[in-house]
Amino acid sequence: MIDNWLIDPFVEFAFMRRALAGGLALSLGAAPIGVFLMLRNMSLAGDAIAHAILPGAAIGYMLAGLSLPAMTGGGLVAGLAVALLAGGVARVTQLREDASLSAVYLISLAAGVMIISLSGSSVDLMNVLFGNVLALDDATLLLLAAISTLTMLALALGYRALVLECVDPAFLRSVSRASPLAHFGFLVLLVLNLVAGFHALGTLMAVGMMILPAACARLWHQDLVPMLTSALACAVLGTVTGLLLSFHVGLPSGPAIVLSLGVLYLLSLMASPVGGLARRLKPRWHYTS
Repeated sequence: MIDNWLIDPFVEFAFMRRALAGGLALSLGAAPIGVFLMLRNMSLAGDAIAHAILPGAAIGYMLAGLSLPAMTGGGLVAGLAVALLAGGVARVTQLREDASLSAVYLISLAAGVMIISLSGSSVDLMNVLFGNVLALDDATLLLLAAISTLTMLALALGYRALVLECVDPAFLRSVSRASPLAHFGFLVLLVLNLVAGFHALGTLMAVGMMILPAACARLWHQDLVPMLTSALACAVLGTVTGLLLSFHVGLPSGPAIVLSLGVLYLLSLMASPVGGLARRLKPRWHYTS
């Protein structure tokens, strides 16, 4: 009975297999990026850039309809522009980078919603905001797989530079010229994976695939390699659980996946002996003579 509940939806229905393949591809790229994003204290920046993708995708939609190349290209341009603009504003004014990102992303989000509302229907707006992972086509799956593959190759090649950039960026700048490449290369990977998440989960849910698995892994591990592995496992488990809930209970697929990841985070928060509440509730031994 349990096997039928877990396996039959993916065996019998092609749209569930496509959703699973897309979710797994997204997990492979987004979860490791989320770990580095969290270690760089840029979690809120990821959320801001995810929302900032919307106006570029909206302009692509306005010009070409639900065209994958147009919306992908528009989202990439908008995400990179906002990331660079926020950094530039922080360097030439008194605003910190997080404040400039918040300001830019609010403007971008409002502009994107306005463009889609004026040029499409409420159904189009809901699909863009919340995605529809159950309706992935071949072209979108290939895009997700390509971004995931590129991300893993880039992380493998630039792993040491990225780690140093997270731990001690000043030291990396002093010993290597790779610091700007590591910083801006990471921003490009971040935007690419947010665009991939946008196609599967929508602009409002895309960052959840990055931040929640990374937060779960951080609660269980102190070392980076186990943290990356656990984040990936958490993302895969949340994807499968969310898809099954969407199929059997009738929940929206994107929110179901993110809520499943949220439940894993809450369980980790309570049960983790490393960074969770269980560590604080554990009795402490005191030496008495």
